Amino acid sequence: MHRINASIRVDKVRLVGENIETGIYPTRVALEMAEEQELDLVEISPKADPPVCKIMDYKKFLYEQKKRDKALKAKATKVVVKEIRFGPQTDDHDYDFKKKHAEKFLKEGAKLKAYVFFKGRSIVFKEQGQILLLKLAQDLEEYGKVEQMPKLEGKRMTMFLTPKKTK
Repeated sequence: MHRINASIRVDKVRLVGENIETGIYPTRVALEMAEEQELDLVEISPKADPPVCKIMDYKKFLYEQKKRDKALKAKATKVVVKEIRFGPQTDDHDYDFKKKHAEKFLKEGAKLKAYVFFKGRSIVFKEQGQILLLKLAQDLEEYGKVEQMPKLEGKRMTMFLTPKKTK
């Protein structure tokens, strides 16, 4: 938080801002100048030597800062990751059904995490799992691009797809 008015406890300050001559002033004089303009003396850079202060309406400054932060937060995009799970022997009907969902997720702009989960001894079908994921990547080529190729981690083989930017 900024120090304002009487809470500034140094002998001299560098004064900047509108309607004043920039320079080094005794703190008492700077406070008087701020009072004359019915504004606040706000310490902007306390680590400088001498500290930099500005004459301004502090409440208005805080309001503007809050508004600016809110606007920046609204612009920040939130990345949503949707998951689709397959088994190593997923049949065509189930595959098509899940592919439609994957297509919808990518169209909505969400990242897609597709994975094949190997139960028990099904880990011997690693190649089938990889083929399945690569087929999915190929089928969804027009909607998204592969961010991470299929990779086996423990009992699951995972692949990430990111949506293509639409004009």
